[in-house]
Amino acid sequence: MHPPYPKGKALETDDEMRNLKEFTIPFVGLKQGKHGFEYSIDNKFFEHFDYDEFNSSDLKIDLILDKKSTMMELTFKASGTVNIFCDLTNEPYDQPIDSELFLVVKFGPEYNDDNEDLLILPHGEFEVNVQQYIYELIVLAVPSKRVHPGVIDGSLRSEVLEKLEELSPKQKEVIEEEDIDPRWNKLKNLLNDK
Repeated sequence: MHPPYPKGKALETDDEMRNLKEFTIPFVGLKQGKHGFEYSIDNKFFEHFDYDEFNSSDLKIDLILDKKSTMMELTFKASGTVNIFCDLTNEPYDQPIDSELFLVVKFGPEYNDDNEDLLILPHGEFEVNVQQYIYELIVLAVPSKRVHPGVIDGSLRSEVLEKLEELSPKQKEVIEEEDIDPRWNKLKNLLNDK
């Protein structure tokens, strides 16, 4: 009987399956000071989180880890695009992403990530996984109302927009000055004479 995994490859533990290895930073061997990390993000990254809102994604994450004697400061910068559907027309478009996140990592008796700006790792920990922070940084950078730029500038033509325009209430005709009762004009003059 064959093993359920390829020869020479150990079976991954639950932690390894949940944490993508390339997003784990072994900080114990780093000198004090700033260290740069760069990640390219595509839809394979989001599949790991069972997140399928993006048709495609092309993002770059720049991470600066500033190691200090008793703590670390992590600055994440996300830039690129995600392809999503417009909420009004259902047309796909590229949504630009440009977002930042600052995280302080300290050490304590037990793991705690209750505060979104502070991560506490247990004493003796030698690495930190940043995939969850990158995921949240990108997903939260997408606007809650997704509108195709062609809708905003009027350049997009689609059946949905034409139908919406057809069904929208028509503007009332502007009443011309001549049709107004002359008594109202006298009252208007009283307001204007101040």
